[in-house]
Amino acid sequence: MVAAVKQAGLVDTLNGLKGITVFAPTNDAFAKIPKADLDKVLADKATLTKILTYHVVPKTVTPAELANGNFDTVQKSKLTTMGSGQNFTVGSAGAKVVCGNVKTANATVYIIDTVLMPPAA
Repeated sequence: MVAAVKQAGLVDTLNGLKGITVFAPTNDAFAKIPKADLDKVLADKATLTKILTYHVVPKTVTPAELANGNFDTVQKSKLTTMGSGQNFTVGSAGAKVVCGNVKTANATVYIIDTVLMPPAA
């Protein structure tokens, strides 16, 4: 995800936001995408930006809120979460949270096993 954020030129934008939540796909999540499709997205800055900002919620999301959440994203779409205990999913693809509630300087991060795709406009 870090490489994709750099490719999209979003490092300063995301670092400038405070109190955000990032649903960050693992490297294995990116590896699930066919190479030709991933290369195409990485070469298209507008599409890459839409996908990456869909993973960011402009507020702190607590584990309790994940149980049945519906959040606006920085990309301007809705992102739903559901689950309980240690089992939470994110988005319509049902990405599983593999590690969560990790605090960084300006964000709360939940690591997920699938790259989320924003709904078609």
